[in-house]
Amino acid sequence: METRPIVSRVWALLGIVLLLLAVPALAKKKPPLKPVNINTANSEELQQVPGIGPATAQKILEMRKSYGAFKSVDDLLAIRGLGEKRLEKMRKYLTVSKTAAPKSDAPVAKRTASPDKPPDKPAEKP
Repeated sequence: METRPIVSRVWALLGIVLLLLAVPALAKKKPPLKPVNINTANSEELQQVPGIGPATAQKILEMRKSYGAFKSVDDLLAIRGLGEKRLEKMRKYLTVSKTAAPKSDAPVAKRTASPDKPPDKPAEKP
């Protein structure tokens, strides 16, 4: 009976399977170069942050849509499944700023005298 070659093949196959399963777990997410604004980021941008996957990104977007802009990164603690420890690991990759107000192209009008009111008289000389 030749059980030895069969056992060694099973172990080799098992090793290969474990290696293939471990590779994705070892591949760490490359963090973003600058902090991601949770008030303006889309799902793909949010997923660049270590600790945020597709499901958490979706929850962040839904919360922002329902409740409006985040005032603080700590507001993310309201998301189910996101606790203090996880948030602390993500905090350095996140930022909160208000959404930019649309700029008007119209020039700012200078304050001028009312057309009803005559212009001020120059001071008289003594």
